[in-house]
Amino acid sequence: MPTLKHLSYLVVFIGLILGAAIPARAGPPEIYTGAYEGVAINGYDPVAYFTENRPVEGSPDIVHEWKGVKWRFSSAENRDMFAANPEKFAPQYGGYCAYAVSYGSTATTDPSAFSIVDNKLYLNYSSGVKARWSKDIPGYISKADANWPRILAGK
Repeated sequence: MPTLKHLSYLVVFIGLILGAAIPARAGPPEIYTGAYEGVAINGYDPVAYFTENRPVEGSPDIVHEWKGVKWRFSSAENRDMFAANPEKFAPQYGGYCAYAVSYGSTATTDPSAFSIVDNKLYLNYSSGVKARWSKDIPGYISKADANWPRILAGK
């Protein structure tokens, strides 16, 4: 006849088995790669946003790997600038839509829907979303900054 002690061991054992069988909820990948599996920000050159103030497609022949993702560049000079200081050039929120992150979600981005604010690159889903985001950039950045760690944690 099972004792209370045996039953408590059984309950703990079942709990451990169930805990191992149910995967932890994970958030999205830290860097958005979208349709370009393993390539950041749709293959666009993150440095060009700062140096040319426009989106420029990167070359598959000029790459740098950072955070497990390939980043493409339009020139070796841009690649080297990024490699020396990736945090300076990488888009905020891993390249996900800044407006969506401000609402606790993620969305793809349009390379032409970008803003540089306080020397940081922000991407948005579309020009329409960028227009909404532009109405209160400091407010949306504040909300997105607060949401981003929770999004990455899958909460």
